Amino acid sequence: MRAFLSQICAAGIFAISYSVIAADATKTLRVAFIIAETSFDNAFASDEASQSVTERIFEPLLEYDYVSRKVKLVPRTAAALPQVSEDGKTFTFTLQKGIIFADDPAFNGKPRELIAADYAYALKRLMDPKVKSPWAFLVDGKVLGSVEERAAAQRSGKFDYDAPMAGLEIIDRYSLRIRLAAPDFNFLYILAMPSTGASAREVIEKYGTEIGAHPVGTGPYKLGGYKRSSKTTLIANPSYRKRTWDWASTDSEDQALIAKMKGKPVPSIAKIEIAVIEEGQALWLSFLNGQQDYIADLPPAAVNLAKTGSVIKPEFAAKGMVLAPRPKAGLWYDLFNLNHPVVGGYSKERIALRRAIQYAWPMDEFINVIWNKDGEVMNGLVPKNLTGWNPARRPAHVYDLAISKKLLDRFGYRDRDGDGWREQPDGAPLLLERDTGTSALARQEDELWKKAMDSIGIRITFKAQKAPDRRLAAREGKITMVREGWNADYPDAENFLQLLYGKNAGAENYAQFKLKDFDQRYEKIRTMPDGPARNAIIDEMQDLVVAYAPWINFRADISYTLQQPWLQGFRKHAIMHEAWEYMDIDAAAQRKK
Repeated sequence: MRAFLSQICAAGIFAISYSVIAADATKTLRVAFIIAETSFDNAFASDEASQSVTERIFEPLLEYDYVSRKVKLVPRTAAALPQVSEDGKTFTFTLQKGIIFADDPAFNGKPRELIAADYAYALKRLMDPKVKSPWAFLVDGKVLGSVEERAAAQRSGKFDYDAPMAGLEIIDRYSLRIRLAAPDFNFLYILAMPSTGASAREVIEKYGTEIGAHPVGTGPYKLGGYKRSSKTTLIANPSYRKRTWDWASTDSEDQALIAKMKGKPVPSIAKIEIAVIEEGQALWLSFLNGQQDYIADLPPAAVNLAKTGSVIKPEFAAKGMVLAPRPKAGLWYDLFNLNHPVVGGYSKERIALRRAIQYAWPMDEFINVIWNKDGEVMNGLVPKNLTGWNPARRPAHVYDLAISKKLLDRFGYRDRDGDGWREQPDGAPLLLERDTGTSALARQEDELWKKAMDSIGIRITFKAQKAPDRRLAAREGKITMVREGWNADYPDAENFLQLLYGKNAGAENYAQFKLKDFDQRYEKIRTMPDGPARNAIIDEMQDLVVAYAPWINFRADISYTLQQPWLQGFRKHAIMHEAWEYMDIDAAAQRKK
């Protein structure tokens, strides 16, 4: 464990005091997401749009080094890195003193200091069945006493936040000791996630089920305005502690950024205006008109307009715009609801149906035509260069219409009445419904799905709805099939494999997949250090997913960011969300656009 800490962590790097520096009121950063937020309750939010906001409001104990090209953790509200026991199961944190929550009526006009109990409370909220946190897997069964407390809450209907828990010991006002049931070599990464950011109990109790629209934390920004699924405004938190930009790097490529930003206040920008623009063409035009300061993920509709290959077109380079590859540890996939009466289940004929659908999907056409060649087939669930990735695995997707049709014929999915469409083995109609998006890109994908299913005689219909609604329906098991994606919360295969862990069904296991052989292996790798033995089990788990096909069509993006010339300090990290507090704007240049 000590060696592990030395690899991923560094000493605290910020000069911090508690007299407040005001952000520049003339500076506004304008950004857009292509999907709407789900909630600004950090215990519930699980999409990138929501988490980018919540991480600016709620602060976890640790964060990622903003500049380092290696994934490295540093203290955020912690005074230093934790003390870790020899057995790797106990973590003792000491908080910085004098960190203040943003002002809120829940505090009755008095400054509210961050204390150790706020982190214990935040972790307990993840365990509370009523919160329905998709992040319960981060702590449930890991923190000592979590299983018992969660079970007691399920029996009584109420989580007892005041009951002592063996795994969460408040030593004093500023010190917290976390005890685990077994070693977890990813646990420090978990304590850098927005979902583990500190919450004030009196705020949660004041707003109750409306907390998702009333987030209050100690972070650099606070919620200024909010129109659901349309526009969110963040304003610099006047209670935020004094921080100066002092990230360091020995890499020559980082020196220009460091020279530009070093010594600036954190945050420097007073206001963040966040729009929801689902259509890629609309986002592109908004950027060209100077209404967006950067595009975090260049949409397919703009790819051929903005660049040639991986190079920005000369007319945009001449304006000072900057195109850069976006590091992303993530994947896209299509999932089935394993509880669905048509595509679900674990019988041979249902597995054959799902695999036949995979064999019929023209991935190359999808990537080359719809995604303008900016993508690649993955060899499993684990993105490249994460712990547990095996470069020797074969691609997980195969396109072969002959195999698809043979599978369907062999397992009884035949056209019995001669109308050109296959029926189920019992003669019932075979009809797929695919939940899909509302954008033009989604409609292109639907057309390709219709073409693919027509080619093997399967009827398919589409149900278009916005991403938050699709995800809620998937979480509740109310879909048939849907495309989903996941970006790494921490750089380990476990973060992706947990999406198919049986106990996470009803949370982030949208497929509702429950397989004993998979679950047993998942529980085993959680306590194992990185190495060949663990990697072999991870490969076995991926083989099970390919065999049972709760997910199909694994694909990775090759994506780009596009920045306006007046944006400063931008660095896209492979793991962390949009860190607007570490950016700046040349306001005069922005106004001259």
